[in-house]
Amino acid sequence: MKRHGHGLVLGKFYPPHAGHHHLVETARERCERLTVLVCAASVESVPLADRVAWMREIHPDVTVVGAVDDTHMDVHDPAVWDAHMAVFTAAVPERVDAVFTSEAYGEELGRRFGAESVLVDPDRTLFPVSGTAVRRSPADCWDFLRPPVRAALARRVVVLGAESTGTTTLARALAAHYRARGGVWARTGYVAEYGREYSEHKLAALRRRWPGAAWEDVGFTTDDFPHIATAQNDREEEAARTGSPVLVCDTDSFATTVWHERYVGGRNPLVEEIADRTAHHLWLLTDHEGVPFEDDGLRDGEELRPWMTDRFRAELTRTGRRFIEITGPPEARLTAAVTAVDELLATGWDFAAPLPEKR
Repeated sequence: MKRHGHGLVLGKFYPPHAGHHHLVETARERCERLTVLVCAASVESVPLADRVAWMREIHPDVTVVGAVDDTHMDVHDPAVWDAHMAVFTAAVPERVDAVFTSEAYGEELGRRFGAESVLVDPDRTLFPVSGTAVRRSPADCWDFLRPPVRAALARRVVVLGAESTGTTTLARALAAHYRARGGVWARTGYVAEYGREYSEHKLAALRRRWPGAAWEDVGFTTDDFPHIATAQNDREEEAARTGSPVLVCDTDSFATTVWHERYVGGRNPLVEEIADRTAHHLWLLTDHEGVPFEDDGLRDGEELRPWMTDRFRAELTRTGRRFIEITGPPEARLTAAVTAVDELLATGWDFAAPLPEKR
């Protein structure tokens, strides 16, 4: 098999899928070195920086560069070709020996680069997927997506509420409901509350020094909460990479901002900054009314439940987060939660249309 010096793969990767990765991997095997050029139009809703980062993570042994290309495609118009080539050669100025595509325009692209054109699986027989199909329904194409793209597209649903209001019970039941749907949904992830694990460790450490210590003897400082928020985000990201199109979270870093008020008082700007680093899509606020308070050894705030419910509601509203309140017995709560999540999924992913193409 002929090997080339410098190969080039270019595309929108909006978003990248298995067909793209097969193209890149095939080109990499046939070249001494390979450049992948990610071209994004300003009207598209996935940032160029994200696409470049995804491709670099997935293909660490190639050079990935990005460029903004706001010219529509018309393979029959020489002036349009000239405009595209100005973008391509500015981004990749060195000599290109071979261009790899799955498109009929590959031959003209190769001619304009003065390079050999190599066509790879033009009929999409190995990976029957396209960017258009992914944008139309990511859930239907989920198995064609790699972990960083799944993490970016997963709909993250957060169950949060005051102490002993059934948040963990509801979150686990909600995840189990979607797993029971089978198929791609069988991988629906559940992310436990890291703050509880952290609290257990603090209590255990205190008891090693003072065996008679109880939960009310544990103290928190403002510095505990950025750590809790960061760890919660990290665990969500890990779960989203391997899960289904929906991820169920038992609290999140946003909730940590209110727990900071509860245990320390006031706000911590760093926690709020951390909370804004991860995109979530729906919050389910569990009401305290009608839920008996159960002291499991890490709770002491029964009288604070109404205040916390009010604070969660106020902060969700103030920050413009999409949420519903969950009330009633457990069966009614799960039904309401499933209805809300299904409505979220039904709204789709809102990809902006790419620039028009004429081939």
